[in-house]
Amino acid sequence: MLREDDYLKRRRHLAALSDEELYQRFWDLAEKIVTPLVEMARTHTSPSIERSVLLRMGFSSLEAKEIVNRCEEHGLLGKGAGHVIWKLAKHRGLGIREAGLSLTEDGYEQSWEEVKHLFRKDLAE
Repeated sequence: MLREDDYLKRRRHLAALSDEELYQRFWDLAEKIVTPLVEMARTHTSPSIERSVLLRMGFSSLEAKEIVNRCEEHGLLGKGAGHVIWKLAKHRGLGIREAGLSLTEDGYEQSWEEVKHLFRKDLAE
């Protein structure tokens, strides 16, 4: 089977461009492709992404899994599990690890109610 080569036909609109113009066109098109992906990454998350964030914050995989699961249960996963912990730590004057662990230890429901209140307060402002 012989392939009909249409390369010359397809590149006609680019033939008159200089190297600099081709370079700029490439980056303009690349940006056009990547922009929606960047926006989606900024506005969407998943449990695996959030667990990964918590691992990098120093939590064990078991701790991270529990915190992320509880973030999902309380409807806060979209805020970011690391953000939830950071906000609680800042509010209570604790370290990140202590704040995160308070979301998993006995009596953790009080901590989650506090976090939900902190996020409601932010939304009201």
